Amino acid sequence: MAKVVARKETGKLVIDFTYRGVRCREQTALDDTPRNRKLVQGVVDRLKVAIQKGSFDYADFFPGSSIVARLSEMRTVSPEQVVETGEVAIGPTFKTFADQWVQEHSIEWRRSHIRSLLSTIEGRLYPHFGEKIISTITKADVLAFRAALAKEPGRGARTGLSAKRINEIMGTLKQILEEAADRLEFTSPVTNVKRLRVRKTDVQPFSLAEMQTILATVRPDYRDYLQVRFLTGMRTGEVNGLKWKYIDFDSRLILVRETHVLGEDDYTKTDGSQRDIKMSQPVFDALQRQREITFGRSAYVFCNMLGEPLDNTNFTNRIWYPLLRHLAYEPRRPYQMRHTAATLWLASGEAPEFVARQLGHTSTEMLFRTYSRYVPNMTRQDGSAMERLLANQFENGPLVRYEPAEPTRQSSPRAKQTVSNAVVTRRSGPDLYVPVNQASAMPVPKPRGVSGARLRPTHPHRDLSTGPSIPADGTDAQPPPMAWLRTALRAEQKQPMRASLSHWH
Repeated sequence: MAKVVARKETGKLVIDFTYRGVRCREQTALDDTPRNRKLVQGVVDRLKVAIQKGSFDYADFFPGSSIVARLSEMRTVSPEQVVETGEVAIGPTFKTFADQWVQEHSIEWRRSHIRSLLSTIEGRLYPHFGEKIISTITKADVLAFRAALAKEPGRGARTGLSAKRINEIMGTLKQILEEAADRLEFTSPVTNVKRLRVRKTDVQPFSLAEMQTILATVRPDYRDYLQVRFLTGMRTGEVNGLKWKYIDFDSRLILVRETHVLGEDDYTKTDGSQRDIKMSQPVFDALQRQREITFGRSAYVFCNMLGEPLDNTNFTNRIWYPLLRHLAYEPRRPYQMRHTAATLWLASGEAPEFVARQLGHTSTEMLFRTYSRYVPNMTRQDGSAMERLLANQFENGPLVRYEPAEPTRQSSPRAKQTVSNAVVTRRSGPDLYVPVNQASAMPVPKPRGVSGARLRPTHPHRDLSTGPSIPADGTDAQPPPMAWLRTALRAEQKQPMRASLSHWH
């Protein structure tokens, strides 16, 4: 809790300790020597005893220190706030530290995130932990708080908050306690507290027919708004905060640069959300029609009668859900229009990298994890692309490697040299493939054996209409039979003649 260290810049000894949650460093005028370290260590020992007894007065030990005024503004710890180990509880209250934590980190967060965070801290954490010394909060306190959240009334008829909402509240509490534990040098009570398991929810995109039905049924003043949302996959805040200065009709691009959240224009959700969305023809037509309505009257593409961005709650309750009830469709959040755009892109065969960029994802991991199961359903059968490839290939016929013919005996020396040069060129260059009907067919060998003897022509260059063709040069396509096979063949040829003579006798 307290120690003696040497400052590198000056070589002087410094007393480093923590008091009331504040890390204090008091520099001495003594050099770093063994004798001086022993003297300063004696002061540190007396300081530890005074803190443990609760009689420590900062001004008595370090008169004139600038930290005295800072500590006087903090709450004094009562004698009852003593832990079982016998050490006095140190540090500010949870509320004091949480306010300081938000003030220090607010520069890193978006305004919408700060508002949401303050709502969680003031509505959930302060009533339970606000007046407690932050170093006295135990793991049992944290688990009891989480159990209480599970019993509070949730939305609608649900009992208790959802696991997702509980994890959000506990995540904020964990950040505050871990930061305090790091500064005040105590063990965080949330170190081994695990997140609740959140059930995976399936996305419910609309089919192409359902989307067309919705666009044909919705109020005319909202038709272009829905058409843009269905076919661009823009988030709710992105499309509500879309301004005319981010519409590039010449390049057919929608530049996503801002988002409208909680009544304010702010930076997009992430850096990856800054993107350029390509307009399809229906999106281009919808924006052209909308241009005649709101351009010059409002900075926003889609706005209300006052020229302000559309309110998502008002649109959801007064336009969206009544439309789904009218069409007898299952109630789905407007965010499902973004999922519909993703599934339509994938089903049409667009590259996953392109779809991820259009949606504002930094990688395709989330894309495959969320939408992959919808692609086979919308393309009607798996392997359809392979089926089209094979059908086209077999319709044109198979390909074989081109083999130029070798020169024959009757060829001239000049012809032989030409063919030889062609063979060398083919072997040294890439292989050539041609349709099988343009390639030279393999020579069919002459039939051998008993059946082949009956089909042998009397002339080597004559073709039989019922038998195989014979090479014109008189050569065999395969070697002649062995001696014992030739003997059997002659015997077979004489047998019909003997049978004929015996018939006449």
